[in-house]
Amino acid sequence: MPQYPTWKYIVFLAIVLIGLIYAAPNLFGEDPAVQISMPNTATLPQDLSNQIITTLKNADLPYKSIKTENGNLLVRFTNPDTQLKARDLIKGALGDQYSVALNLAPKTPRFLRALGAEPMKLGLDLRGGVHFLLQVDTNAVIKTRLDGESHNMSNELRQANLHYTSMTVSSPGTILLTFKSKDDLDAAYSALSRKFPDFLVTPQKDGDFVLRASLTDEAINKINDFAVEQNMTILNNRVNELGISEAVVQRQGSDQVSVDLPGVQDTARAKDLLGKTATLKFQMVDVEHDPSSGAIIGSKLYTYEDRPILLKNQIILNGSAITYATASFGEDGRPNVQVKLGGGGESLFHRVTADNIGKPMAVVYVESKTEPKLVDGKLVATRYQVERVINVATIQSALGNNFQITGLSSERYAENLALLLRSGALTAPVDIVQERTVGPSLGAANIHKGMLSLMVGTSLVFLFMVLYYGLFGLFADFALLLNIVFIIAILSILGGTLTLPGIAGIVLTVGMSVDANVLINERIREELRNGMSPTTSIRAGYEKAFATIVDANITTLIVAVVLFALGSGVVKNFAITLTIGLATSMITAIYFTRLIVNFVYLRKRNVKRLSIGI
Repeated sequence: MPQYPTWKYIVFLAIVLIGLIYAAPNLFGEDPAVQISMPNTATLPQDLSNQIITTLKNADLPYKSIKTENGNLLVRFTNPDTQLKARDLIKGALGDQYSVALNLAPKTPRFLRALGAEPMKLGLDLRGGVHFLLQVDTNAVIKTRLDGESHNMSNELRQANLHYTSMTVSSPGTILLTFKSKDDLDAAYSALSRKFPDFLVTPQKDGDFVLRASLTDEAINKINDFAVEQNMTILNNRVNELGISEAVVQRQGSDQVSVDLPGVQDTARAKDLLGKTATLKFQMVDVEHDPSSGAIIGSKLYTYEDRPILLKNQIILNGSAITYATASFGEDGRPNVQVKLGGGGESLFHRVTADNIGKPMAVVYVESKTEPKLVDGKLVATRYQVERVINVATIQSALGNNFQITGLSSERYAENLALLLRSGALTAPVDIVQERTVGPSLGAANIHKGMLSLMVGTSLVFLFMVLYYGLFGLFADFALLLNIVFIIAILSILGGTLTLPGIAGIVLTVGMSVDANVLINERIREELRNGMSPTTSIRAGYEKAFATIVDANITTLIVAVVLFALGSGVVKNFAITLTIGLATSMITAIYFTRLIVNFVYLRKRNVKRLSIGI
């Protein structure tokens, strides 16, 4: 009579089938492709494909296929070099109204894609591309913050009728104010301590009437974190223009940002992309003239929510004055954006908004871009600025250093607006401290070497297990193959990225997985040597080895978690594949092999001998 009920076999067969389905797309590979879409339009023009075909033929660029997929036009190529040339050519021919991006189109069969089965993403070291390590100058951000806060402190003391003889911004993070008398010093201490909670305000004890205002450690950490996150937001916006879904922008350490652009080989172009600047400007809406009649002297015509709008030319506040912006909810439960100023220009902003209560004010997002244009059959890089109105709100009261942008339609809109405000606000200067280009051939070589190491390591383990443990070794080999399938399937389902260290994690998992079966088989051998029957030895071997296997995997799992928490991107990928491999090996090495052993041996009534190498 079987040790396990039938439903357990059925469940495991279903799990194996799912694993095979979602791991299968990785066998078919991908085509370098160019994706064409229209950001604000659901359908593409019918003659667009003919226009692109003509453009590619005139440039003598071969392509594999061109067809519409998921509302986008996808042009497939045979190699990345042709893909990159075609991307620039198509973008220059179509202009700004289309979004032309690099892509990798899976060659997965339709029936697998209908099930949601997609291949894993490959990292920079496997696919090739450009890597940058950017150093964020957080000291410059703190200095700018101090410059802005010194203006605010000056205004606060002026309103309190307190006069100081000098104000000095010194580093790190300190403002020194000198007064004529102790009474002025004490009054200023009381006012500034109350109004500026981010500063530690203390009188100096050297006999002079000097007040020291230093940013607290918490405030400095917050400014540094915000500066790095702000730069990451901007860089994410930039790399998204390339349309590379595998692009990775992540923080490295306290003040560095790592940028990986798989598939991009033009370093100069990538530098230009990362070096683009963006800013904001606040302008009053011209309500005295009809925008439908066009622009007039002193105003400029824009478009907002598909309608024309006139804005006065005077800029009442630049984005460099914004030091923080975050989405929140007001007392009425509606979403808004909280804005904090501190970079200069607040007095003009306060005065203009005080004089225009009840009138609309617009926020304009300004971005500098470089665009290739097709001129006389040649690509010419042209620089230009793109301005768009991202918000129009009615001024409810005179706005100071902290104000809200209200009247927003949804929480998502508020979050997007806050992101735009931050990305256009004061940006910490960055320096490229490391630059590395990985060619597609090197990526292919890495894949070949990684797969070769996996195949050689697995083959040697397979051979050892069969020679040393006989049929039980063959069961362990089947479990090992299934474990690799499960790892690939889980990475594919999660949309994970596989790197060379990730392959190393899988290779290590091969050894870790077979360890469990070695422990089980040795335990069964020991029970047989002690005179137990084959069936009893099998049960005792699995039950007594289980605790040891769990202990060994938990200790390795702890190391993997630490590597993931503290390591950089490549180390994290190693930790991810190792963690997934540990989890799947517990299923395959214990549960799967026991099902096979049960099916082969324990369902028999009289088992006289086990093929376990004895």
